[in-house]
Amino acid sequence: MFGLIMAGGTGTRFWPKSREQFPKQLLKIHGERTMIQQTIDRLEPLIELKNIFIVALPIHKDKILEQLPGLPEKNIIVEPLGKNTAPCIGLGALFLRKIDPEAVMAVLPADHLILNEKQFIDDLAHAGALAKKSNALITLGIQPTFPATGYGYIQYDNKQIEEGDHKAYKVKAFAEKPNFETACRFMDSGDFLWNSGCFVWKAETILNEIELHLPTMADGLDDVDKAIGTSEEEETIERVYKQIRNISIDYGVMEQSENVYVIPGDFGWNDVGTWSEVYKIRNKDADGNVTSDKHILIDSNGCLVEGNDKVIALVGMQDTIVVDTEDAMLICPKDRSQDVRQVIDMLKRKKYMDLL
Repeated sequence: MFGLIMAGGTGTRFWPKSREQFPKQLLKIHGERTMIQQTIDRLEPLIELKNIFIVALPIHKDKILEQLPGLPEKNIIVEPLGKNTAPCIGLGALFLRKIDPEAVMAVLPADHLILNEKQFIDDLAHAGALAKKSNALITLGIQPTFPATGYGYIQYDNKQIEEGDHKAYKVKAFAEKPNFETACRFMDSGDFLWNSGCFVWKAETILNEIELHLPTMADGLDDVDKAIGTSEEEETIERVYKQIRNISIDYGVMEQSENVYVIPGDFGWNDVGTWSEVYKIRNKDADGNVTSDKHILIDSNGCLVEGNDKVIALVGMQDTIVVDTEDAMLICPKDRSQDVRQVIDMLKRKKYMDLL
């Protein structure tokens, strides 16, 4: 089994800590290890480091190698620019198929939190066994614990594929992030799971599905496939990526395929997609604040204060996020943390490129 870690994101909703040069996956968000270090750490009981590959942008390659000193340099697959998850996964699958035509690959984001790592590895191993036996596209779904509006959902039925005691259920439909009323209906129905963005399949299977549902992309990947291992590899990837479609694997393949199955999981998953999610996973004081002893909070509750050396004082604030860095500060209501990416758009319009 191989691991393919998608590390091309820029973490725009984690500004001002996350920047283009040093994105979320390279930061310590929860614990003493960075997100990408934690991702590799939890995989190693199942997949040897030599079989873990990372798809990343050129500007992040050296930083990743610095954080993962045991990873062979050849295990970083460089994509010249981010074009969403479908090209990223297709490119990675080409390299893994070269190594092993029967390769089973676990495709995982570099920046998610998993609290119950043993259960997660067990579910991945089960998914690997099912993928090896079949040509199914298998995803890990998360049992919802509240009507979340920030996650996509997966609906499934009782049709199964099995390998011993391992089962996966046929996916009926994917749903985008719903409004609150729809999320409540999903919860009540009992047949919806959160979409974790974690997948397991054969490299050959996903490449065949891309050919079926994204034929133009498949043509470009075929050019790359012929160039891998030659002097034209880097130039070919760059040329293909300039033309390749920007599309997610969910929208481009998973929602179109008739061969998708899901394993329901419960392993303490959180995509840590916003500062409000960071608030949820960190320890809180008696007033429900996430902060350090350095900062001063008076008559304030439900706040997150993230800073460096300076003292930050809040008076009479509720449910507020404050993130301070050397050159920028973010202040926003906790329930607006999804909108932090709009700050990036404004910085670009104002040409504050040094703050991106």
